[in-house]
Amino acid sequence: MAIADNLTYLNPVIDDLQKQFPDNLTVNIACHGHSVPAGYFATPFVDPFHSYPHLLHREIKERFPFSVVNVIVTAVGGESSMLGSERFASDVLCMRPRVVTLDYGLNDRMNALSTTESYWKRMIEESLANDVKIILMTPSWDQSYFRTDRSWTSLVDQAIQIRRLAEEYSVGLADSFLEFQKHIDTGGSLADLLSHVNHPNQRAHERIAAELSRWFLAR
Repeated sequence: MAIADNLTYLNPVIDDLQKQFPDNLTVNIACHGHSVPAGYFATPFVDPFHSYPHLLHREIKERFPFSVVNVIVTAVGGESSMLGSERFASDVLCMRPRVVTLDYGLNDRMNALSTTESYWKRMIEESLANDVKIILMTPSWDQSYFRTDRSWTSLVDQAIQIRRLAEEYSVGLADSFLEFQKHIDTGGSLADLLSHVNHPNQRAHERIAAELSRWFLAR
């Protein structure tokens, strides 16, 4: 199996985003996860209008000006995939999304890989059973990078597992972790992308939104 093709995976959704009145439909996209998609910057400050769900919404509307599209944030600060999976049907699928983004890696590194894998699989399988497209997201970085301790290696392990799950289920992948790596590899500092110990700043959210938006290409 392989990660879905970003040029074709969302074809049915793109078709609907391109329809014009009176044939256009409301398209809901749900951003599920923890504090990062919820819009936390320097805790307890929440700035949703500079976080990647809002930036993605703006980008989609620019590309599909005739669409009626909602980007709905179902994220909860401090949450892991365990609780996120428990409320997935009641808080996410009830919104009748066409696409769900899943972002729990940053908090999931506190738990065993086998445990978090089961929760991710539950949400992936519930999405697919309901004909909902899903885009898995690798974690953004935090200051554990400077220490290269167990917290950091666990974050790396989560990123690897999330990529593997995207391949296993042939679903979408937005590799936020790789976006941070690219910044470091080209001479940037991690401090350029952080607003807090473990939260990205606007510059980083823009990179994450750009990585997500490559799945929403107008034809």
